[in-house]
Order: sequence, then C-alpha cells, then structure tokens
Amino acid sequence: MVATSSSVGSGAAGAAQFADSESRRYRYFEPRGKRATHYEDVTVDVQPDPERYLIQNWIIQFPTGKGAYERDATQAKSSNWHAFRAPDQEWERTHYQRQSRIEIGVQSVIANGRKSGAQHAFDASWRKILQKHLGAWKHVEFGLGTAMMQAQRGGFTQMINNATLTNSSYKMRLTQDITLYLAEIGLDIEGWDDDAGKAAWLEDDIWQGTREAVETIMGAEDYLEQYFATNLVFEPLVGELFRSGFLMQAGAPNNDFMTPSVIASAEGDYERNLANTIDLIYLLATDEKHGAANRQLFQKWIMKHAKLADKASKSLQPIWSQAHAKPVSYDEARAVSEERFGKILSELNLSRT
Repeated sequence: MVATSSSVGSGAAGAAQFADSESRRYRYFEPRGKRATHYEDVTVDVQPDPERYLIQNWIIQFPTGKGAYERDATQAKSSNWHAFRAPDQEWERTHYQRQSRIEIGVQSVIANGRKSGAQHAFDASWRKILQKHLGAWKHVEFGLGTAMMQAQRGGFTQMINNATLTNSSYKMRLTQDITLYLAEIGLDIEGWDDDAGKAAWLEDDIWQGTREAVETIMGAEDYLEQYFATNLVFEPLVGELFRSGFLMQAGAPNNDFMTPSVIASAEGDYERNLANTIDLIYLLATDEKHGAANRQLFQKWIMKHAKLADKASKSLQPIWSQAHAKPVSYDEARAVSEERFGKILSELNLSRT
C-alpha cells in the first residue's frame, strides 16, 4: 500500500540539507570520528527513515497504517536512534569472515581430538555431564539466538539491527557447534545417548529455572528488552557462570581439552555482544530528553530478569558436584558472575534494585 504525505512529492536532489550536501562524497551522516569507517559507510542510513532527509513517507505500510519500522517497537525512547555505532563495527563481510575462522578452528579441535583418541580419556562422570548438561545447554543458546532473531526485526536503524542479528548468528553457530561436537565424540563413546540433553532440558529440575528465564526472554514483545535481558542480565548471571565458571574450568582437570576449546569462542562472542549492548543502553540511559524515563524502564527489566536468572543459576548448582574433579566450587563461580553483573550495571549507573 502506497503511503501518502502532505509534503512535497519527492526527495529530489536539493530537497534537504545533510552532512556533505555540498561535497562530492554524498554522505548523509555525521561520522563518529574524524573520518567515516567502512562499517559506517555500509550501515548508516541504509535502513529507511522518513524523518531523516527524505520528504516522502513510507513507501510500504502495514494494514494498520504503520510503516515498515516504528519507534514504538520498544518502550525505550531516543532523541536520535541513529547515534548508535556498534563498537565491534561488524557488518556482513566481516561477520562471515569471523564466523568462518571460528568454525575452522572448532572443526580442527574436534578432528584432531578424535584422531588422537582424546575423548576416551574423559573421566566417566565428565562424559555423563557432557551428554546431559552440555546437551541441554545447546537449547539455551538456540533459544537466545531465536530471541535475537526476533528482536532484530524491531530495530529502528541498520546499526541496531546488525548488532542484534550478529548476536543471533553467534548463538546459532554455537548451538550448531555443540550439536556436532557431541554427535561426533558420541560416535566413539560406547553407550552415548544423543537424546539425553533434550530430555534434561525438558524434564530435569536442574534446567527448569533456566528454561523459564530463556522462554521469558523469548516471549518478551519489546525487542530492546530481549536484547537487554540477554546480554546485561542472563549472560553474566547464567551464561558465563556455566560456560566459563564450569565447563572451561572443569574440562582439563577431568581430562578434557576439547570442550573448553569448542566453548571458548562463545566467550569472545559475548565480549563483543556486551560491548555493543552497553554502548546502546548507555546512549539511551543518558539521553538528554528521555534518559530518566529510560533508566526507570531499565530498572524494571533488571528486576524482572535478574530474579529469573538468580533462580536459574541456583538450580544449576548440583552440576558442579557431579564432576569428579572440582577445581572451582559453585560458590566461587557464582561470586565471579555476581561481580561481573555488578560491574556491568555500574557502567550504566543502574542497580539490581
């Protein structure tokens, strides 16, 4: 359906003034630094915004009369959504290149490990943990990846959408890595049960708190709440707790160098996702016009999702006792995750309560 506008009928040359209007560069935006980066050139103003430079309204609208992208897709407000630039400056080409390098590394670890028979050296209790609990964790990553996939559609700018969608892609890649890893080492381990992880995810009390937290994020209707809850609340309190605080700490003492290597890329992914999220939320929390209201909104999201994340992390505690070698206790790992969560909130001048 073609939208009508009371404005002059087209966005012809000279209809609006913008950065570089009188320059041969034809750039529509103000770069963050002295010069625009390649990332900015391929993302800024790629997504349409009828309030920015163009005279015409949306060319395509939904039957309700709303345009293709609407600011009310989130309760948060901004004086300038286009001010956000993802610190990792990731776009299509760089994203595929990075994902490819990670996959090559992961597959090399698995292939070389299997060739050397490393999986046969795993402690017996550790094998059970991998097939059951690492098998359950892939459903966590898939759920959060799906939530990010939903969330990216609501972003009002290409920069926000890029950051959210690459976040989803990282999660989906890790889901695939875990699935293939467990399937491949399972070929060499007698009595291996490929369905143990799914059964634990659906039925084991240890995982029901995590299911509730993840499914609550998936069910949120506000795309920014999904992004916020995933990276600022769930990941430090549950994600890093299990990946860094357990799998990567307990792997080697239980004769397993493969699992920490497969999981390690996820920690790098999270650092990038966290930096992007903090940058966006900081802009909204310090917005001259909407900052106070945004901070109140963010505090509500923290209270809602931190309560669920706390329940999830406490429910995971028995997994620490199932490993034969226990280099780090649950309480020690939990203390690290709490400290991490506190530092993240302090950067944004937010708190648990």
